[in-house]
Amino acid sequence: MRIAEGEFDDPQIIALLDTHVLAARAETARESAHAFEIDRLKAPDIRFWTLWEGETLLAVGALQALGAGRGEIKSMHTAQAARRRGAGGAMLDHIVAAARAMGLAQLSLETGSWAYFAPAHALYRSRGFVDCAPFGDYRDDPNSLFMTLAL
Repeated sequence: MRIAEGEFDDPQIIALLDTHVLAARAETARESAHAFEIDRLKAPDIRFWTLWEGETLLAVGALQALGAGRGEIKSMHTAQAARRRGAGGAMLDHIVAAARAMGLAQLSLETGSWAYFAPAHALYRSRGFVDCAPFGDYRDDPNSLFMTLAL
């Protein structure tokens, strides 16, 4: 597996990001789905990576700088065929390492609270993330789970 800076014109990347947004919206209330679409991931405050095995895209993930030493994991998604093979963990480890290299002190995320998201909750907890209150512009929402990691 190799991780690379994401390119937004690759059809595999476009398809996996579309799948991510559609799944987020299908598995939670629309007003509670906070997945970024491609145009938002191109912003200068976001770093975006892809994880590959040969020519096959396995996962995507992004890190948004929030200011004041804080960052947020955005649009992390593992292709269905790559799940339970370590791709999600590898991407998460890469994002955490990048956040540390950027000098961030805290890394947070928002994900769905529904059963569909339980594997993601388990992955984040396995890396030391703990539940937290809403952060940034988020508000308390029963459809969202907020987690954070002190770096």
